[in-house]
Amino acid sequence: MHDDITDVPGIRVGHDTNVEAGTGCTVILCDTPAVGGVDVRGGAPATHETDLLRPLHMVNEVHAVVLTGGSAFGLATTSGVMRYLEERNIGYNTGIARVPIVSAAAIFDLALGRPDIRPDAASGYRACEQATHGPIPLGNVGGTGATVAKMRNPLRATKGGLGSASTQLPDGTIVGAIVVVNAVGDIIDPQTQQALTGTHASSDQHAQPLKPFSNTTIAVVATSAALNKNATNKIAQMAHNGLAQAIWPAHTMFDGDTAFALALG
Repeated sequence: MHDDITDVPGIRVGHDTNVEAGTGCTVILCDTPAVGGVDVRGGAPATHETDLLRPLHMVNEVHAVVLTGGSAFGLATTSGVMRYLEERNIGYNTGIARVPIVSAAAIFDLALGRPDIRPDAASGYRACEQATHGPIPLGNVGGTGATVAKMRNPLRATKGGLGSASTQLPDGTIVGAIVVVNAVGDIIDPQTQQALTGTHASSDQHAQPLKPFSNTTIAVVATSAALNKNATNKIAQMAHNGLAQAIWPAHTMFDGDTAFALALG
């Protein structure tokens, strides 16, 4: 195991990164259809194909999740991911055509880099081409415009980025997570309760007004367990407990915090 989400069998991850423009996307591909779930907690989300992951809806499989920059513009990446999957005959069988099920969430990164350059369908396709089962690049990759610690003064934000980790439970079940952190709040060490970012915020005498819709933490939790749609949605809910332990404050009206869950058992 290499301590990231690709330790979960059947998960591949690929990035398309534009450092100059300060944006990009990350694609999580499921080699076998996964049961999906989602929980949207923030007040300003930018999402695609989330309703169908809820238990009351019919479709019971997911083929990819995209974590993208570019705010709502970046949701165009899903078209490229769908084209990549369609070319490989991957999708939900409607009896007429196979329709790839691709869910997505976006962060607002237009304030860093080039606001007129956003991830698009070509970006989503390139990320799929880069997808691997092996160790994945972390940090300033994918949505490279992520920032944190903007509660008091957005002009003194700290660089955010992408992280991933995994663990194996005693029964052999593997759980992995991947997160793009673009939070309005500080990042907190859950063990010590000390701020890892934004330590200057409490003494800042030049606070700036928050900009609505400009912050989001988006995540995917995947597991090798065999779960139904209800249980997978519960995992997505539980993932927000982790965000709340590591980000203060989380789930504000200025965030679009969204967690997806995938069960590949």
